[in-house]
Amino acid sequence: MSSHFELLDGGGAAVRLDEVEVAILRSLAVQLLELIGPGDEPAQGEDPLAALFAEGPSEPPSDPALARLFPEAYADPEAGPPDEELQAASAEFRRFTENDLRTRKREDALVVVKTLDALAPVGDAGAVLELGSDDCLHWLGALNDLRLTIGTRLDVGEDDEAAVLYRLPDSDPRKPMVMAYLWLGALQETLVETLMP
Repeated sequence: MSSHFELLDGGGAAVRLDEVEVAILRSLAVQLLELIGPGDEPAQGEDPLAALFAEGPSEPPSDPALARLFPEAYADPEAGPPDEELQAASAEFRRFTENDLRTRKREDALVVVKTLDALAPVGDAGAVLELGSDDCLHWLGALNDLRLTIGTRLDVGEDDEAAVLYRLPDSDPRKPMVMAYLWLGALQETLVETLMP
């Protein structure tokens, strides 16, 4: 997969995607939506303003991928386990921010799905996905979340180099996800480059 984003005249970015790439991106975005979970929409007749002040969870998620998407606010992995004061501060921070963060991550993934669904039928030459400036920001967020999730599932550490991942034998069951991880990284990098002044 060699797709990369290019700058559009007047802002935004475009990328040519083939049918397989569209299917992979859409499938990964839908899986991310399932991982993040449904939103807490206000019930019929419920005050939408009250939903803004609803408290979220105070405990970190048990799923490692979700814990990576919604990290502890005051954790320092090099310092060891946080003391009780930092744990309490982290729990408070999570209670008042995680719902909004989940909503934003859900919106980012939904934009990816919707923009892919709006593509003209993908022919042999592929289709060109054109994104406006706002959609580019949603795509950046979703690409980052996808890479964090896949990297966590693959147990990719900060010290792992791409060369190590490229050298996995084709028989390794992780190979397809590693290739998706590296491809998403390239997409994310070219999208950032097109948006930089």
